[in-house]
Amino acid sequence: MVRVGGAIVVFILALLVSAPFSYAQVAVHAPSSADVVAGHGAELSVDQIKTFLRNARVIRNRSTNKGVTAPKRLTLTDGVIEHDAVFQAIDERQMVARMGGGGRQDQTELHFVDSYKYNIAAYEVAALLGLDHMMPVYVERRWNGRTGSISWFVPTLMDESDRLKKNIQPPNPTEWNNQMYRMRVFSSLVRDTDRNLTNVLVTPQWKVMMIDFSRGFRLQPELLHQKDLHKVDRALLVRLESLTRESVQQVTRDYLTRSELDAMMLRRAAIVAHYRKLIAELGEAKVLY
Repeated sequence: MVRVGGAIVVFILALLVSAPFSYAQVAVHAPSSADVVAGHGAELSVDQIKTFLRNARVIRNRSTNKGVTAPKRLTLTDGVIEHDAVFQAIDERQMVARMGGGGRQDQTELHFVDSYKYNIAAYEVAALLGLDHMMPVYVERRWNGRTGSISWFVPTLMDESDRLKKNIQPPNPTEWNNQMYRMRVFSSLVRDTDRNLTNVLVTPQWKVMMIDFSRGFRLQPELLHQKDLHKVDRALLVRLESLTRESVQQVTRDYLTRSELDAMMLRRAAIVAHYRKLIAELGEAKVLY
C-alpha cells in the first residue's frame, strides 16, 4: 500500500470589457486533468484525485478543532493508496443572521448562507483561472448519511495566523507577496467573507493554500477590500478578462444559483476595470507582475 501525504495537513450580468492592453499577449495555460498533484513518491492527476475522494473507502474518522463548521478528518483507501481528507457538510441558510460575538460591533447579514457547496464552486472557478494549485482539490461526496464537500490533504507548515504570531518571514518575500496578491484577487472575485488567517495555509515549499470558502459567493457586486488590490498577475488578469458566464456555469451549475453567478460576474468586471484604471494611472510596470 502506498501512503500519500504528510503528518501535518490542510484542512482560499457581466459588464463588457473593451480592447485589451499589451499584456493580453501573455500566454495562458489552460488547467486540465493532465496537471498532476505530487506527494511523497506518488503522482495523481486531478481527475484521479477526484475519483479517489468520491469513491475510496473511509477507514478512520475523527473530529477536528478547526472552524465552527465541525469538519471531519477522514482517512481513505482504495486498496492501493491511503490518504487523509476533510469532510464538511455545513449547509445553513438564514434570512437574517447576526454576525459576531454578541457585542456592539455585531453586524446583521441578510440572506446568510454557510454552505459546503461554495468550497466546490470556488475550486472549479479557481481551476478556470489557473489558481487551482493554490487550493486542495474539492468534490462533493455523501458520507455517514450526509452530503458535503471533501478535500484532499496536503502537507503544511503552519497557517498565516501562526506565521504572523511567530514573526516567521518567507524565504522569498517577492514570490510570497505575489501569491498574496493572487489570493486577494480571488477572494474579491468570490466575495469570501471569511478569509481569516487560519484559512490561509503554508506548505513546506512556502506555497499559499486557500481553504474553506463556505461563506463565499455573496450577492453583493461590490468588491471587498478593494484598497488591497494593488498588483495583479499578468496571466491571471488575462484569464479574468476571458472568463465567461457560460464557462463558470458549466462547472458550478450544481453549486451556485443564478443570482450568485450573476453577482460574481459583476465582480469580475469590477476587478478588471479596477486594474485597468490602475494601469492607466500608474503604468504596467507598477501594477502587473
